[in-house]
Amino acid sequence: MSEPDATSAGTLHVAADEGKALWVVDELMTFKAVGEDTGGAYALTDSLVVPQGGPPPHLQHREDKAFWVLQGELEFLIDGGTIRARAESFIHVPKGALHTFKNLGSTPARFLTLLVPAGLERYFEEVGKPGTDFSSPSPIEQEDIDRLLAAAPKYGVEIKPPPEP
Repeated sequence: MSEPDATSAGTLHVAADEGKALWVVDELMTFKAVGEDTGGAYALTDSLVVPQGGPPPHLQHREDKAFWVLQGELEFLIDGGTIRARAESFIHVPKGALHTFKNLGSTPARFLTLLVPAGLERYFEEVGKPGTDFSSPSPIEQEDIDRLLAAAPKYGVEIKPPPEP
């Protein structure tokens, strides 16, 4: 994937096939804008998550997150409540809210994630593995989980155990 173009006026253009792509556990995140591009105002990722995949319950102490579901169906658990979000749904998760999501479908779900302010993308860059293609996901290994847990406090992230079934 090629890198985005920026103009001297601060305008950023990122084509459909551009952006840095990383596997973060079972999610392929393509960074469309990072803090360096936006003066720290926000970061934006375009993500694909495997069927039945999603992150462990977690919260951020520094960033609000907003999700725009583009395809598929995600089930969000936010502070004990459940929201089913289909394509064209918008979900806002304020900082400090315990949340997770799961792809309910049998095909990849795609969504945009807006991180406000920017900064959390550095966590994903630290713990992610380079990726270029969703058809070849990076296997999840114990060292990946250990790296996620070890780096989380540095970025104001708390990862919690999954809820009991």
